[in-house]
Amino acid sequence: MHYLPSIKINPEGRADYSVIWLHGLGADGNDFVPIIPELRLPEEKSVRFVFPNAPAVPVTVNNGYVMPAWYDIYGMDLLAKIDVEGILRSSDYLLQLVDEELARGIAPEHIVLAGFSQGGVIALAAALRTDLPLAGVMALSTYLPRTVPVESPVPRRIFQAHGRMDDVVPWQAAKDACRRLKDLGHDVNWQEYDMAHAVCTEEIADISEWLLSVFSNS
Repeated sequence: MHYLPSIKINPEGRADYSVIWLHGLGADGNDFVPIIPELRLPEEKSVRFVFPNAPAVPVTVNNGYVMPAWYDIYGMDLLAKIDVEGILRSSDYLLQLVDEELARGIAPEHIVLAGFSQGGVIALAAALRTDLPLAGVMALSTYLPRTVPVESPVPRRIFQAHGRMDDVVPWQAAKDACRRLKDLGHDVNWQEYDMAHAVCTEEIADISEWLLSVFSNS
């Protein structure tokens, strides 16, 4: 599987924290770069943002059209049939990126995994398959298929946000994931907004507040 280099946005001087943020289906690593200034994080936090690029693969639901995707989507019902192999492969890749941040001197407690839609599935899957004491997970407009193994006994801090009018990932699928994560003992900060499958200004403000809270406690 061929992965293009990640886009890295580095702070002035040495980075103390890292946010690895995965895009959704059909997008690329540039998708969330414009959000960084809107987060208004203080410079003294010295946050490096890493935006990986999904490999280009045929996507079944789009008649086999090749596009950036973290795993295959078989049909409009996201939970009817799941590409578990693809999800685990991409979550392994994400954990490799975590290892790269560790090698660059970032403590695991200072690393946040984030993802939108498909990317959120991968961020959750990766975080729930490692014992590293990560700072937390941002799961945006996403879900968590029950067929995806969640082995980590480490309780996670999770920011989960969803649009009430999402016509791509149903609100109920996200809410079911939230309930499952809470039942597994994770600390889920659930937020919902009057939006579709997107990111809104209010959500960005809440993301900023949550990031500052997990960085302050790590």
